[in-house]
Amino acid sequence: MASSEMMMMMNGSCKKGNGAAAPCAACKLLRRRCAHDCVFAPYFPADHPHKFSSVHKVFGASNVSKLLQELPEQQRSDAVSSMVYEANARIRDPVYGCVGAISCLQQQVDALQQQLAITQAQLVQMKMGQFTTTSQSSSSTDDLLPPPPNINVAASSSLWSC
Repeated sequence: MASSEMMMMMNGSCKKGNGAAAPCAACKLLRRRCAHDCVFAPYFPADHPHKFSSVHKVFGASNVSKLLQELPEQQRSDAVSSMVYEANARIRDPVYGCVGAISCLQQQVDALQQQLAITQAQLVQMKMGQFTTTSQSSSSTDDLLPPPPNINVAASSSLWSC
């Protein structure tokens, strides 16, 4: 390999030795020639074919092309990231996609907040028990504190099953 070709590869250039552009992942999948002004090339490089593949399966190349052309250039990268994330989520869960993942995470947050509230209540009870035992040294702490709430450890491990 010539040193100029090596430098082009290190610089991330899409040029082959003969000056023709190497196809981006989108053009490669669609089996078409990658033009120098290809809307897909900056966002779907040839070394990440899975990104365009999943986006193409879910949204279609035409829709992605239209969306990218309608957006200002500074927003396109974020849009592609969002499309790739949503496409991967849709492939894993065709019905709910990202919403299913968000719902699962929200359920986990709710369950963890409940556990935190229980733990904080137990902490307050313990502190109150210590306070009352120092002021009333003759009374037993067992009489002052209600039994701690029963925390189901098996149920808390199911938090992560979404």
